[in-house]
Amino acid sequence: MFASVNGIKLFFDIEGAGFVPEGPRMKEKPVCFVLHGGPGGDHTGFKPGLSPLAEHMQLVYIDNRGSGKSEKGPRSTYTLDNNVEDIEALRKHLGLEKIVLLGQSYGGMTAMEYARRYQEHLLGLILVVTAPSYKFIERAKEIVKERGTSEQQEMAQVLWDGSFVSNEQQYKYYEVMAPLYTYSYQDTPDAVEARKNAQQRSNRSYEALNEGFAGFLREFDVTESLSSYKIPTLIIGGRHDWITPIEASILMNEQIPNSKLVIFENSSHSVLKDENDKFISTVNSFVNEELVNKVQFI
Repeated sequence: MFASVNGIKLFFDIEGAGFVPEGPRMKEKPVCFVLHGGPGGDHTGFKPGLSPLAEHMQLVYIDNRGSGKSEKGPRSTYTLDNNVEDIEALRKHLGLEKIVLLGQSYGGMTAMEYARRYQEHLLGLILVVTAPSYKFIERAKEIVKERGTSEQQEMAQVLWDGSFVSNEQQYKYYEVMAPLYTYSYQDTPDAVEARKNAQQRSNRSYEALNEGFAGFLREFDVTESLSSYKIPTLIIGGRHDWITPIEASILMNEQIPNSKLVIFENSSHSVLKDENDKFISTVNSFVNEELVNKVQFI
């Protein structure tokens, strides 16, 4: 499905019913916008891993402008500011008063900036392997020098410079860096085939990735606004995460009032793959404990 917002056609996909029977009434489930990473990723990496969450929330998967199935538009418009305003426009387009935001990696950065601007329209935040400022980049550079092979260090430099020149080069980056992104990485034929299929399903944008790392991510910083968040917030960090290191999750937990931090001890950046069962149970528990009392009956 597409919504015409802010001059572009934004792709979104919905999983799960919004209202479900409960006794003599219909109960409204929270609506959760799912925000992908990158910049330049798409929503396909969440499927089918997030599907069990649709039992408790209606999931709205979104592809950022320029990424996935969304309209491309001028490269100069691939910004954090526009990503945030597109979310707000989609909320209005769908006639929703309040939403939950689940943001992974760059999606979490987008979610935090949305909260800074539009907290009154949020039921809750789920921040997954993310960071509140550009400082994550310097720490990630140190980690890849400590843990990475020479080839991984070379590919990481392309990311830091924002100098990808093709989708093929971008796909090569994720292939080379996969052992760092995924703690449970395997090199078996089945695992290789699964990664190949996932890559072919996706429609990443190297242009959007470049815009982020060569541009606006170098100035991104919402740290000072975190203490103003008054909404239930779940923070999920991966103990072995190399690109948004665990220190960032700990800092967010310290700064966001009444937030809950869960560290996944056997995960890197790909917590959804590394510890899927724990991820689903952790998020469902948060939804049932913190958000269930905010649903409506009709």
